[in-house]
Amino acid sequence: MAGHPKERVVTDEVHQNQILWELYLKELRTQKLYMQYHVNPLKPMSWYDNLEEPADARFLNLIHHTAQGPRKKCLEAQTENREIGWDSEPLVNPEHSNHRLNHFRVYNDITLYKAKMWSLGDDRHR
Repeated sequence: MAGHPKERVVTDEVHQNQILWELYLKELRTQKLYMQYHVNPLKPMSWYDNLEEPADARFLNLIHHTAQGPRKKCLEAQTENREIGWDSEPLVNPEHSNHRLNHFRVYNDITLYKAKMWSLGDDRHR
């Protein structure tokens, strides 16, 4: 029974496209867009009065605690991903007079000359 060859069904693409097109039109007919909103006058309003409740101090403290950053909540980073930006102070004191760590752009005679040549349109030695 495993050796019986099955007949291959040739799909008619035009017929399949027509079925999909009719399905699409049916979906468009049943689709309903609600663009205008209004109050339902027959719906009963709330049975309870909107009373101003006193502020719960414990709940407010919980909200303020969750709004704090992780540095103020914990003393140390709890995950490895938090360790990346945990210490915001630089590891090395940034001394701007130290030329070993600060490589500022220096304009010498040759750099000024080449900048002037490039601004005039000399593109031979780019």
